[in-house]
Amino acid sequence: MKINTAEFIVSNSEVDKCPKERLPEYAFIGRSNVGKSSLINMLTNHKNLAKTSSKPGKTQLINHFKINNNWFLVDLPGYGYARVSKKTKAVFQQFITDYFERREQLICAFVLIDIRLEAQKIDLEFMEYLGESEIPFAIIFTKADKIGKTKVASHVAAYKKQMLANNWTEMPQYFITSSLEATGRDAILEYIDQINEDIFKNEGF
Repeated sequence: MKINTAEFIVSNSEVDKCPKERLPEYAFIGRSNVGKSSLINMLTNHKNLAKTSSKPGKTQLINHFKINNNWFLVDLPGYGYARVSKKTKAVFQQFITDYFERREQLICAFVLIDIRLEAQKIDLEFMEYLGESEIPFAIIFTKADKIGKTKVASHVAAYKKQMLANNWTEMPQYFITSSLEATGRDAILEYIDQINEDIFKNEGF
């Protein structure tokens, strides 16, 4: 897929105020400081489409970007941000949950995970929630340029082992990425493109 246009549409904290257009949506979410904004900018080939920050918890709203005028990329607040109050965290959690459970246009969630770290309980619990809620998702391992290929492979294997131990029948679709080197960009966009092709061919929207 070639990204010809990427346009910011709206930010809000209420699912009912999300765009009314019947276009497929792909939501990006992960723990704070996982490199989500950098990944979105890399995927869309727009340096400043999503605002990056050294401070975790920068994304605090549901952000819709229209891509090629035929699908939405949705940038969601991170989970597990340490530098916001419990009250604020509760508000974020509520509209994230509302989005996942009520947004009919959502086709797939991409869960971003920092490949440098060993399997984190919070990531495993969030993916378990998606599975139990029957929300389709794929995993994007970020920052692969920061560690060696052997360690990347061992960390992916650790996640697979942990998920299978938690009663998953198989490891979800996953991608290894580096925003700095644009690793994984083509694979992710091809994955989205194939799903969209099937949706529009079958008139799913």
